[in-house]
Amino acid sequence: MKRSAGVLLNISSLPGEYGIGGFATDALDFIEYITSMGFHWWQVLPLTTIGKGNSPYSGVSAFAGNYLYLDPYSFEKGLLTEDEIVSNKYTGSFYLTDYEYAKNVKKLFLKKAFSRITPVIKSNIECFRKYHSYWIEDYALFMALKDKFGKPWYEWEEKYKFRNRQALNEARDKLEQEILFYCFEQYEFFRQWKRIKEYANKCGVGIFGDMPIYVCRDSVDVWAHPELFQLNKNLDPEMVAGVPPDYFAQDGQLWGNPLYNFEYMRKDGYDWFIKRIEHNLKLYNKLRIDHFRGFYKYWAVDADKKDAREGRWLDGPKMEIWNTLKQRVKNPDIVAEDLGIIDEEVHRYVKETGFDCTRVMQFAFDNDPNNIHLPHNYPKDSVGYTATHDNDTTLGWLLSIDEQTRNHALNYVNCKNISGWAAGGGDCPSTTAFIRCLLSSSCELAIVPMQDLCGYGSDTRMNTPGKPVGNWEYRTNYTAMEIVNRNHMLMLNNLYARNCPIINPMC
Repeated sequence: MKRSAGVLLNISSLPGEYGIGGFATDALDFIEYITSMGFHWWQVLPLTTIGKGNSPYSGVSAFAGNYLYLDPYSFEKGLLTEDEIVSNKYTGSFYLTDYEYAKNVKKLFLKKAFSRITPVIKSNIECFRKYHSYWIEDYALFMALKDKFGKPWYEWEEKYKFRNRQALNEARDKLEQEILFYCFEQYEFFRQWKRIKEYANKCGVGIFGDMPIYVCRDSVDVWAHPELFQLNKNLDPEMVAGVPPDYFAQDGQLWGNPLYNFEYMRKDGYDWFIKRIEHNLKLYNKLRIDHFRGFYKYWAVDADKKDAREGRWLDGPKMEIWNTLKQRVKNPDIVAEDLGIIDEEVHRYVKETGFDCTRVMQFAFDNDPNNIHLPHNYPKDSVGYTATHDNDTTLGWLLSIDEQTRNHALNYVNCKNISGWAAGGGDCPSTTAFIRCLLSSSCELAIVPMQDLCGYGSDTRMNTPGKPVGNWEYRTNYTAMEIVNRNHMLMLNNLYARNCPIINPMC
């Protein structure tokens, strides 16, 4: 892979007329915008349906797409009227995502459009349904039942909870239209996303996607495939996922996701998990897998514990799962998110997989010249960041750390003029110095969050790990985009040989 650079901005954070970003022309505009600066990767967060706390890392399906991103103007012709589209535009703040408004209005659009589908569209849906049958049949039935019962699947009547065959067949008959509705929802999602991805690739931009390692307990995946998870006879988790204390959270994080039964998965060659990766590699041109160390050893906490500190490391599938994947997928373009508590064993493991590793500048300044997150130590096969979606913005971080560490970091990036910190905006010399330092490093791919391009502070942070509410709300807008000194960014990408369009992207 040639040296290149990209911008991190989730779909939800795009400008948009319905309280959230989505697959409208704003996405096409953003692709043109980043290419004007010499960036040729667009990194997004998981596209799957969101769950608790509006987190894209806690969705109700590992395969289904998030209907909140649907653009009413891009629906099949004739399914929505101009008046319906215009009259439901959002009139609140365009700085934050309004999830409740977006959920209501996008569901309204879907229901109106579904009521008008033609025989031709229905035939297209059935073709789509057949192609995606390995996941969409369970998803559509699951969602129809959730609408019917209004609570998590593990609180349903036993015949539905334990997937009694006769009960499910009867439900499919009674809920036929509801099931078709959710198939239509996904048909529209994948049709609209295909347009965005194809346009990006045509412009020489690759889509860098993301896949959470775990799935939510109240998900179709756990309901439809309980044997793949560490559950007891009542289908309750025996142990749950989390991480011990690290630099993201001093008390650790108790995620609560069910853990995988890797012993069972091994029997069929990790088929479900590999299908999931294959599915994601079709959605994106490059795939980041979150919490990658969990495939080597994962942190397991007894389900009755209240604190993530009370856990233990257990062995994951290690190289076996990746050797199996490579038998089915030639040269998978995967990036290992190897952050958190990473020891030398895990570093060797990531190296053995052949996948690119991850480096973040904010973790670099501990006075150790051999710190792996210092840009002068970046290996070629790495993806470097000024910050990730889990970090504070670079400006916010600089303002929050102690003076000694701040001076050390500023000296490293050769930044003497620190005026303009509080003002933020596009002329923040410290943020620009960090970006330049990253782009000059040896990593093959350098990623800059949109907030850092703008020089913004902590009020635009996307996510704070361990904080249950108030995350995933940042949105950009056209005024903010114009703040950025595009000519300067283009100069830097040219100077450090990163202005390289993606050639022959995976389709």
